[in-house]
Amino acid sequence: MADDTHASAQQGFSADEKLARKMAQLGAQQKEQETQMLGYSAGLPYVSLVGIPISAGALAVIREGDARGYRAVCFLETLGEKKIGVVDPYNEETKKFLQHLQEEKHDTFSIFVISQNSLESALKLYGQIPQIKEDIGGVEITESDIEKYGSEYADIRTLNEKLHDKSVTDILTIIVSVALNTGSSDIHVEAEEGDIKARLRIDGILHDIATLPLEYWKQIASRIKLLSGLKINIVDRPQDGRFTIHYKNDKVEVRVSTLPTGYGESVVMRLLRSTATGLSFEDLGLSPYAHKLLKAEIDKPNGMVITTGPTGSGKTTTLYAILNYLNSSEIKIITLEDPIEYKLAGVNQSQIDADKGYTFAGGLRSILRQDPDIIMVGEIRDLETADTAINAALTGHLVLSTIHTNSAAGAVPRFLAMGVKEFLLAPSLNALIGQRLVRRLCPECKKEAALDAPTKEKAERILHGISPLAGVNVDFLKLKFWTAEGCDACHGLAYKGRIGIYEVMVMSPEIEQLILSKSASEYQIQEMAVKNGMVTMVQDGLLRALEGVTSAEEVFSVAD
Repeated sequence: MADDTHASAQQGFSADEKLARKMAQLGAQQKEQETQMLGYSAGLPYVSLVGIPISAGALAVIREGDARGYRAVCFLETLGEKKIGVVDPYNEETKKFLQHLQEEKHDTFSIFVISQNSLESALKLYGQIPQIKEDIGGVEITESDIEKYGSEYADIRTLNEKLHDKSVTDILTIIVSVALNTGSSDIHVEAEEGDIKARLRIDGILHDIATLPLEYWKQIASRIKLLSGLKINIVDRPQDGRFTIHYKNDKVEVRVSTLPTGYGESVVMRLLRSTATGLSFEDLGLSPYAHKLLKAEIDKPNGMVITTGPTGSGKTTTLYAILNYLNSSEIKIITLEDPIEYKLAGVNQSQIDADKGYTFAGGLRSILRQDPDIIMVGEIRDLETADTAINAALTGHLVLSTIHTNSAAGAVPRFLAMGVKEFLLAPSLNALIGQRLVRRLCPECKKEAALDAPTKEKAERILHGISPLAGVNVDFLKLKFWTAEGCDACHGLAYKGRIGIYEVMVMSPEIEQLILSKSASEYQIQEMAVKNGMVTMVQDGLLRALEGVTSAEEVFSVAD
């Protein structure tokens, strides 16, 4: 039957035309066979894309301009994997492009070899799908946009009423612009029972900025997913993606997380500014005494410096500031992070991937074979990582890391609870840093304010506990505390920006003996550290409150 159909189709052509068509078919078949052999020689599978339907989501993985330039196209996208067809698997530029794209998408790529004919067949589909755009990988917000929205929507208290007549694209641009203007760390967009809530995390506190009609949800969620390379049709599973915002002279990476909820999805966008890596060690806000102590410890060629505190207390920023201080062409620094939040020039940064077996412990063992001088491990979570880090510190490396405890002294029992041997822990530790972030009072509207009697009594009692060895003088007859009312400069929030409050515990013979005794509690270790001159976090915070940097109430809310 097939032969009859083919013969019927050929009846309308002359003999020369039939011969030409036959030769073209044979030529095309030969090209496909050559492509198949090319794939075999490169150790890659071959596929023909002629006549194969390709979804819009798959095409969106590689922009049309890049697909033409690198002769590569995504033809199948599944959860966690993308299948890419390339014409020339040996092309170095194409390899670099795909490697960069894979890192950007945080996904698994399977590479196939395709013919030029297959590529051209796929390229035709770009023009047939209107939602595929050249700016799919990022959204550019111009300086004029920022200036316009910054002045028109400066007060977040009145932002809600100004959004109702705007398009979805404008709403997202306005929200992102306001987030950048206010120094927000996160944008939350959440579908609720009857509406959509938009919130910004400013200086660690969430603020409601808009309530939008529920019927906007599909458009808003689709727009965000399109920008961040997520699957638009998946609403019942968590997804993670990212996109880039080009803002003034800065580049802001946006990590996007979606989570299914009872009324739709919750979308959180984390704003990661590249300029955040410019924080210097001098700008951390350490007191002169703590600064001197910590500088002496990080200048040592070996040992461990550990930062402690809950999530969002600025531990990673402190480590980056230390790395910025230590970084030079004469030493090799390698980091192991989950994820890499900011890029540091001159530093080798590696991102763990637990799904592929690349863990902190395994990665740290690999790092040690790279002959580093300084190692930064994003977090010590288990005994294997702790033991490897301690051994590195004892064999000539300076190791920086974090651990989740409430105080500097609390890191010691935490290590011991993991199973670390006390006779290895004591000599490996250089310094333990406890920290929190407190909001700065707005300098434009702050004013002196009296504390109520119980709060004042509590503050005085804590300040009286500062060790004479700390070199701090407090005039208890002239104590001044401050507050703020809110103004246009701080968007009516009374606070603007944050600063760290710290406690720096360095090793001493007395503290080493407490560690070796096995039975010492967190309280006993902290008491000894204070006797040796350590200023606690709450004491450091109250000293900042006396300077008018923050308020006593803010200090007690985070470090009581």
